Order: sequence, then structure tokens, then C-alpha cells
Amino acid sequence: MSQLLRTKSIDALIAASQEPGNRLSRTLGPWSLVALGIGAVIGSGIFILTGTAAAGETRSFPSIWHAPVLDLLLNGPDAVSTIGRLGAGPGIALSFFLVAVVCGLAGLCYAELASMIPIAGSAYTYSYATLGEIIAWIIGWDLILEYAVSNMAVAVGFSAYFNNILDAVFGFHLPKALSEPMIVGDKVTGSWFNLPAFLILMALTMLLVRGVREGTVANNVMVVIKLAAIVLFIGAAAGYIKTDNWRPFFPNGFSGVLTGGAIVFFTYIGFDSVSTAAEECKNPQKDLPFGIIVSLGVCTLLYVAVALVLTGVQNWKTLNNAAPVANALKAIGLDNIRALVAVGALGGMLSSLLVYQYGQARIWFAMSRDGLLPKLFSKVHATHKTPHVSTWIAGLVVGIPAGIWDIDTFADLSNIGTLFAFALVSAGVLALRKKQPDRPRGFRVPFVPVLPILSILCCLILMLSLPLMTWYRFFVWLLIGLVIYFTFGKKNSALAGRQ
Repeated sequence: MSQLLRTKSIDALIAASQEPGNRLSRTLGPWSLVALGIGAVIGSGIFILTGTAAAGETRSFPSIWHAPVLDLLLNGPDAVSTIGRLGAGPGIALSFFLVAVVCGLAGLCYAELASMIPIAGSAYTYSYATLGEIIAWIIGWDLILEYAVSNMAVAVGFSAYFNNILDAVFGFHLPKALSEPMIVGDKVTGSWFNLPAFLILMALTMLLVRGVREGTVANNVMVVIKLAAIVLFIGAAAGYIKTDNWRPFFPNGFSGVLTGGAIVFFTYIGFDSVSTAAEECKNPQKDLPFGIIVSLGVCTLLYVAVALVLTGVQNWKTLNNAAPVANALKAIGLDNIRALVAVGALGGMLSSLLVYQYGQARIWFAMSRDGLLPKLFSKVHATHKTPHVSTWIAGLVVGIPAGIWDIDTFADLSNIGTLFAFALVSAGVLALRKKQPDRPRGFRVPFVPVLPILSILCCLILMLSLPLMTWYRFFVWLLIGLVIYFTFGKKNSALAGRQ
């Protein structure tokens, strides 16, 4: 047990990051980190999930495996065959705010640990320094799943959106055999391969291998494009708001607001990508907390503003479609604005793909440097100073499945993985406050232990709101990871020789 719970000192983590063969180039400033956070958080969700959460949906579950765990615990298996997900209506704006508060609690904990442990690896590295090696492995393995599954889903969405724009602008589209998933659910579609999904991931992988500066410049450009599109939508559509559409503001009461929050939680999970850039920051102790907190704040303001305008120009009951923002602009006769917003949506997907691929490679890099994965993953390119092997492997691991499957059904896996990471990071703050109370902190979470405990409880409640099947798949993935840890990681760990 002592081997499983061995921790790596913060000083040892920092020293390992300074070794010549493992050193990354420090090129990122505070606003580049803010752009990374916005690039990850504001993706396709603001253009799609806002409408879905406002309108709500009803799902019929064929078995208890598809029902939320919390409903099973409260109502029993016989009461959950059909679950109605009440629409939040205009109250979706409050849903976005409440989810931001929950993520903000975790974000404060991230900010404290990031200021103390400015090392690549995010929650994995924090857990290694605070909770022990086996916990760190579990969360690292979990983060690999979170980043990969999220980007598979976004890549598939990018392909469909790209084909629609080709059709709308140029009057042609790629053949289905080369632009749709081979497998949707348990059905073979007849498509050969989703080529756009694969190619865009390979192009972004090449960009990230070239260097973090090049990647962040591209991300900054895409962030500016999508922010401009969002501001354009808000400014153009605000004049068409009908206040009658806001009455009643909470058509399904607070239950609808909570349900809407559960649906839109997925849109916020990317802010932890900021902490994966710790080793490439010029001044991580100050810049990381700034990047995490400011990116969350900016994204919250934009989400709330879009939600208010969207539900003001269209009745909330009509928003349950694949492109609620674009369709709302079409309905009020702003087709030119609609085309520009479509370009912004595409930019939003691209920046999300870029940041998640960036973050995933850094997780693999950090685990490899600690000996828990083969050393191949922690090789740094001699010229570009990037973890090129991890970056290429991450690109292929995401790109090939994105060309074969429709990954939308696995989105909940990303949610449960992220919530698990948030809970462990919050627990890490409590552990370090007890073990090393006098260690310098560039940022301190206020009201400890109340806020970290509240963050953990919120994460657990949201995890229990996910389907039982999601928990089953999550545990299967963790079981596979434990097999790898006990057969390779445990004996090859950088700490193994010191025991």
C-alpha cells in the first residue's frame, strides 16, 4: 500500500521538468493562456447545446443501464423507463451561470495547485504530488479518455458542419462514403471512412508538432474569429428580441434550470486545458491562475448573453434542433449574418480540437516522464522543443476512431471523467494545505476547507446524474488502466528505485 500511495515531491517534479531531454520551451504569456481556455470552453456547444437545453427533450430508456444513477437511487429501477428532460426555457441563462459557479469552485482549486506545481499534466500531476501514485495513474488514465472522446465527438461534428458549408456556399459536398462515420450506434452505414474528421486532426497534429508558439498563434486567430461571430450574433439579433418570449422565464421551474445545467455542463469542461500548459508558461505562478479564472469568467458572460438573446428572438420550445443559432438568424431574416456566424462556429470547433489535442499530448508526456508510460512518449523534438511522439500518437488515437465511429453516444464519458478529475483536484488542495501549509502559493483558495469540500460534493452529485451505463464503461476503462499500471507502470515508475 505504501508503494501505491507514494507521492512525488513538488521539488522533484520541478527538477524533472528541467532535465535537458525533457525540457519544454516557455513561450506562453497570460493572454495566450486565456485564449487557450476560451478555445477549449467555447466550441460547438454554444451554437448547439444552448437550444437543446432550453427546449428540453424526452428520452425512453430500454433498460436501467441507460437511466441516471441518481434517479435509480431515489426512485428505484421501475420508475425510470422514460425520463423527461424538462427544458429550462429562457432560464437556461441561469443554468449556464450555475454550472459556471460549480466549475468555478473547481477552477479555484486548479488555480492554487497550478501556482504551486507549474508542471505539465494537469490533475494527474497534482494528484501525484498530493494523493499518491495509484490515484495519479487513475486520473491520468481517465484524462486520456476525457480528452480523446471529447475530440472524437467534435471531429465528427466538424466533418458534418464542413460538408454543410461546402454545400451551402459552393453547391457541392463530399460523397457520403468519405464524409460520414462507418458505424453509428450498432449499425454499419456503408460509408468507407470519415475523411474530413481524420484529416483535420492530422493537420492540427502537424501544427502542434511544429511548436507551441505556432499552435497558440493559430488558436488565437480562431478564438478571435469565433468571439467576433458570437458578438456579431448578440449585436445583430438583440434588436429582434421580443420580451414575450421570456415569459415565463422559468417555464418548468427550478427543475428545468437544473436539467438544463446538466445538459450544458459539457460545454465548460475545457478550462482544465490551461493547466496542461504549465511548463510552457513564462510566469506560471501568476499566469496560470489568471488564465484559468479569466477564461471561465469570459466564457460565462458569453454563454449567458447568447442564451438571453437566443431565447428572446425565438420561442424556447422551437430551439431543439442541430443549429439553433443559425436557424434563429434565418427566422428573423438575417441570412448574411447567419453565414458569418457559421464560419465562427467552424472556428470554434477548430480551436477546441487544437486545445484538446495539445492537452492530451501533455498528459501522456507527463506520465511517460514519471515512468508510468514508455519513455518514447516523453521524447522532446530537438528543434521544435515539443513532445512530438506523444503528439503524433495522440493524433492517430483520436483521428482513426473519429473516421470510423459516431462518438456522440460517448459524450457522457467525457463528463464523468472531467468531474472525477475536478473532485480529485479539490481533494488535493485539502491534502497539501495539511501536509505543506507553509509552502508558497501564488494563489490561495479562500474559505478552505469549505469551498473545496463544496466542489467535491457538487462533482459527486453531477456524476450520479449520469447514466448507469456511463459508470459501467468508466469502470471498464479504469480496469484496463489498472492492468497496465500493475504490469508496467508500477515497476517502471521513477519512484520505484527509491523504495
